[in-house]
Amino acid sequence: MSTFVLLPGAGGAAWYWHLVTPLLQRAGHEVIAVDLPGDDKSAGLTAYADRVVEAVGDRRDVTVVAQSMGGFTAALVATRIPLTCLVFVNAMIPNPGETAGAYWGNTGTKAAQREAAIRGGYSPEFDLETYFLHDVPKEVAAEGEKHERDEAPIAFGEAAAFEAWPAIPIHVIAGKDDRFFPIEFQTRIAKERLGLGVDAIPGGHLVSLSHPRELAEKLLSYVSRAARRP
Repeated sequence: MSTFVLLPGAGGAAWYWHLVTPLLQRAGHEVIAVDLPGDDKSAGLTAYADRVVEAVGDRRDVTVVAQSMGGFTAALVATRIPLTCLVFVNAMIPNPGETAGAYWGNTGTKAAQREAAIRGGYSPEFDLETYFLHDVPKEVAAEGEKHERDEAPIAFGEAAAFEAWPAIPIHVIAGKDDRFFPIEFQTRIAKERLGLGVDAIPGGHLVSLSHPRELAEKLLSYVSRAARRP
């Protein structure tokens, strides 16, 4: 049995993973979806990592899965506990010492979003429906409104204090229909920052709400592959 530790993006609501969690559990694995204090004005990345480390405790065979801004928390967690595997899902992949606030300019995110919008025929002006909820079932999106929290500025200004990624299997999952981090953008960043390709699956930025089964199947394939490794 492996332990999946699921990290949400901005706002920090563990609810984001509520459709994926039972699929992983039914496959025989433990799941810890960590609720992060995203709206706490005094809690930055270090506080987020503290909460994850506390939740993991002394467990072994841990796979951390980070969505969106959760990639910055994953970078700190990976320096503090031994991981079997690290997975980014439509995620920000930081360089050592980078802040989430600087990430956008460093990676050219806005330009990539605009180019994808022009190609796709949707508005380049951000709104939740167009960029986050376009493929999320209406009833799920409505439920999600109860769990929305604004991300406090402190987390965007705290540097990702790590020196290098651990020498473990790392995977990057990209939603084919992600409009916030278009797949072409994610492919470039994964190559530049990790030397990796991406595993594309159906879905937009909130893929665990729109295509939980496809995401869970991909996560389970990584754990199965790791279990076969000598």
